[in-house]
Amino acid sequence: MKNPIEHLNKIFDSRIRLGIMSALLVNTSVSFNDLKEFIQVTDGNLASHLKTLEDNGYLKVQKGFIGRKTNTLYSVTKAGEKAFKAHLDALEQMIKTLG
Repeated sequence: MKNPIEHLNKIFDSRIRLGIMSALLVNTSVSFNDLKEFIQVTDGNLASHLKTLEDNGYLKVQKGFIGRKTNTLYSVTKAGEKAFKAHLDALEQMIKTLG
């Protein structure tokens, strides 16, 4: 069998991206402000990680308004869900191999 570490997805190396994907996997959609509060990062830091995930096709963005305030919602794509679950499976295999 191949080394499980080879199946890890480098996109998910960041604790922030792990947090984003984890939040999106258990929620239909999450707002920018809720993600920021959950992960405890600055606007700019969160935005750059969200852009990376979006650029890789792992999440979709829905912009709208609540009253006059902009509201951005994020949700995981099918490709994002598949990639993230494969990453988690590889982590689990790596832990079992080392344990």
